[in-house]
This record gives sequence, structure tokens and C-alpha cells, in this order.
Amino acid sequence: MRNSGLRQRLASLVLRLGGWAAEGVPPDLPKYVIVAAPHTWWWDGFWMVAFAWRWGLRINWLVKSTAARYPFGALLRALGAIPVDRSSPQGLVSQLTAEFGERLELLLSISPEGTRARRDYWKSGFYQVARAANVPVCLSYLDYGRMKGGFGPCFLLTGDMHADMNRIRAFYRDVRGRVPEQFTPPRLREEDAAGSGDER
Repeated sequence: MRNSGLRQRLASLVLRLGGWAAEGVPPDLPKYVIVAAPHTWWWDGFWMVAFAWRWGLRINWLVKSTAARYPFGALLRALGAIPVDRSSPQGLVSQLTAEFGERLELLLSISPEGTRARRDYWKSGFYQVARAANVPVCLSYLDYGRMKGGFGPCFLLTGDMHADMNRIRAFYRDVRGRVPEQFTPPRLREEDAAGSGDER
């Protein structure tokens, strides 16, 4: 999954020119779900890909199946895109779980905020996929307050959603997005549905 060479050197140069420094190296594991947060600016995706290239990682991300058609479909897939049908959330979880089962290596990057605008909740797809595929969740970040990006903890979810999310909340508490007021705090709608009321 690790690559080296021109792409790595180019990414390192771009990050330096952008004022970024890397910290928190990615885990040496063949499969995991990457939580990509905060996501408050349209350039966040560009910087996250640059960090992945800098570490020599081949990451995958989701695109609408309609966007992966001719003439750009082959290029998007080559760059790591996984075309999905988002019309059914449960179907999407099953599709991504199958992807993990079929591949020897898969680093799947998901932005649980789902949008750059502030919302009440994160989307729970990352949690459901990691649980169903039995792969770790790895917390990644772009901290614009310190201009550093990298990886934090990587762990298997316990199934105790509130406890798992408390761990995620603690990690992102001091990470600042490019537009802080647009950051959606890490909380899942399912937590409130289950009656968990502490640690917002």
C-alpha cells in the first residue's frame, strides 16, 4: 500500500509551500477506515490527498456512481475512487463491507460530517462499515490552528457507540478546522436515539 518516488516528493513540496507539517504517521495495516475531519473547507480534500501521497499511501474514497461514468470513470478509479449508490444508506454499508472482504488492502477515507456546513450530527456510515467489516477506525486530522496534519489513534470499535464516540470526541476536541464555526461536533444521531445524554 506504500508507494515512493516522484509523487511523494511532489506532495512533500506542495505541503511545505502550503505551510503544512506532518505528524502522527499512519498505521502499518492493510485495511482500515480513515475518519477525515474536520471538513469545513473545500480545499480539505486536496490537503488530505497530499498528506496521503507524502506518506506513500494509496487511499480510497467514495464518489457517486453517476460521477464515475465515461469519460472520467477510469481516471477516478485509478486515483482511488470507489463508485457507490448513495440512495440507500444500508445498501451502501453492505457494498463497502463487501469491498473490504474482497480486497487484500483497503484504506477507505470517509468524512463523517458529510458536508462543509455545520450540522447537528455526524453520519454514522463510517462506524457501521468499520463494525461490519471488523476493521479499525483511524482518526486523521487537518489542524489549521497548528498547520499540522496526520493520524491519531487507530482502534477497533467496541460496539458501545457512546464510549467509542467519547474517545473520538476527546481526540477532535482541540483540533481546529479552517472555518471552525462550520465544524460539526462528533456525535451520532443513534446516540441520542439510544438515550445517551452526556459528553456533547
